[in-house]
Amino acid sequence: MRDFVVVGAGPAGSRFARRAAEAGHDVLVFEQGTVGEPLACSGHVSRDIWEYTPPGAREELLQNEVFGARFHLGGPDSEPHRFYRDEPVSNVIDRVGLDRTLADAARAAGADLHENHTVLSVTEGREGVRVRVRGPDGVETHAARMVAGCDGPNSRVRTELGLPDPDELLHGVLGFTDEPAAEDFVDVHLTVPRFFAWRIPRGDAGVEYGLAVPPGGDVRDRFESFTAAYGVEPDRRCSGLIPIGPPSRVTGRRSFLVGDAAGQTKPFTGGGILYGMTAADHAAREIDPTDPGTLGDYERAWRDDLRTDIRLGHLVRAGYSFPEPLQRAGMAAFSGEIGVHMDRPSTLFSTDQLRALLSF
Repeated sequence: MRDFVVVGAGPAGSRFARRAAEAGHDVLVFEQGTVGEPLACSGHVSRDIWEYTPPGAREELLQNEVFGARFHLGGPDSEPHRFYRDEPVSNVIDRVGLDRTLADAARAAGADLHENHTVLSVTEGREGVRVRVRGPDGVETHAARMVAGCDGPNSRVRTELGLPDPDELLHGVLGFTDEPAAEDFVDVHLTVPRFFAWRIPRGDAGVEYGLAVPPGGDVRDRFESFTAAYGVEPDRRCSGLIPIGPPSRVTGRRSFLVGDAAGQTKPFTGGGILYGMTAADHAAREIDPTDPGTLGDYERAWRDDLRTDIRLGHLVRAGYSFPEPLQRAGMAAFSGEIGVHMDRPSTLFSTDQLRALLSF
């Protein structure tokens, strides 16, 4: 019997598999397709990402450094509010390459990772779990002490075990052009319902365009209008769901969710790479596969770490729907040099941010 079966080899799943294997656990990982494909997530991340990658990853994956953002209340020609630092605020990376790098690190740590294996069913018992998968050689059944659901917004593990869904699922669309963009600011447009649209320069790799809206928000038409306003026709596109708001419980009797499956994302951007890997580290530290009682330790640990930033993130997102005069006033008050961490809205109250405001 394995210690853990991990379903999903995105950043959260591969990070947990790596850390659990490094702790001496027997870890089996299943990825539905090829690791990193299809792409359904932005490559704009905080610089903290490199703390979770093996040596040399930055040199391989970095595409651009970002020093700030221009916020627009209209289209590309509208007057922006600039937020910036004198040093890089965030990085743009090869997003597919990140997944593969993290998966390779999990394998190097001893995790047994299999691609092109689709989970068909998951059942919990008193002593463990049974996971049925379909792979290239047919249907297999594997036994483990616990199962980790790291399988994204439409988590099969979550559905099979009756765990609650995230509060909300947004529909996001990404598009890419290949023309090099030697810029160091991203553009954010508060022009879609209850969220935003974005343009991210990726250096020699081109430009990423995207937006997300609640279900029924005419996402494709809005995306067409958004890219047309920039005068571009993306060379390739992808889409996916973005979970917002973790449910009240992400653990079962012998199961737990991590990452997008658990709604461990930033409510104000939808990004979940750093939050998911942070939660994965808590899971690897707290959960003993022989003791189901430690699942509660995981629940407490990740919520204690991320709760404040998730709550503040909801408040930031609420500002996207404020009347335009309030938005203008708010952005005017905070525009200029910033000291805020892009993944941690709690840093709005940090010494760095206070110093930046006083300097402004």
